[in-house]
Amino acid sequence: QVQLVESGGGLVQAGGSLRLSCAASGTIFGVATMAWYRQAPGKQRELVARTSSDGSTNYADSVKGRFTISRDNAKNTVYLQMNNLKPEDTAVYYCYAAVDYRRTGIAYDFWGQGIQVTVSS
Repeated sequence: QVQLVESGGGLVQAGGSLRLSCAASGTIFGVATMAWYRQAPGKQRELVARTSSDGSTNYADSVKGRFTISRDNAKNTVYLQMNNLKPEDTAVYYCYAAVDYRRTGIAYDFWGQGIQVTVSS
């Protein structure tokens, strides 16, 4: 099927930057939406940023102006550039992709395993 592998997380001080990457591999005939979600301890998973196959993007209000999502369609990879990080950005970040892996035109949901981002004050 399809695997999503995230990288780039870690520990950073407030005001710092990190860049997350997520590469999709396996049997892929098309990738529609790619996105980043996050889940902080005791909270529900929330959408951080999303990019469609046409390049359009959406952001959570809490990260607008600080985070930038981008994708490389040739590599089936999505990135999240995170600048001016705040302690409240601390969470496990999950990569999401809607992938057509059966050549049917139907995209199925796939998730990465999650990667920790910790911002110290």
